[in-house]
Amino acid sequence: MASSQVPPDRVAPDHVVSDHVVYLADVEAAINWWLAREAAADGVSLPADVRPLVDLYARMIHAGADRWPERDVAPAAMLAWLAWYASTPDAPCIAICSTSQGDGVCKGCGRTFDEVQHWIAMTPVAKREVWRRITAEGTAWRFRHYADRAALVAGDAAGFQERGVARFGSGS
Repeated sequence: MASSQVPPDRVAPDHVVSDHVVYLADVEAAINWWLAREAAADGVSLPADVRPLVDLYARMIHAGADRWPERDVAPAAMLAWLAWYASTPDAPCIAICSTSQGDGVCKGCGRTFDEVQHWIAMTPVAKREVWRRITAEGTAWRFRHYADRAALVAGDAAGFQERGVARFGSGS
């Protein structure tokens, strides 16, 4: 998928740049995602869609930074990053929301009440920051009690089968 084929609902022409940051681990994941999808014609050089991400990665490594301000990410790198982002699960929700019962932080996914309420309006970069925080905390049920349910919600049926867990409606 070339950057010109990024789904239009994922990249608004008036993309609002915020004070949020892009993390090195996400840039690495985006590079690997692109490399798995686009091989260079000569088998050696980098595919065109990967180059802006590799440039960003190199700048981050050179600066010793594990995060980079979104406002300083080149537009081509942001387009490539957003294409990778579109391949990831959007929301960490596992359909057990305790914020609807008055909790300030959801026991199911680990997001705050405000994050749950405003998720749709958040930018992809802001959403990845939340994902990074809740994954690092690892206290939400999605990471402990309901890891298999989270995999199902994310569409990871293969992961379910590898762990020997039957899919809903599979008859087993």
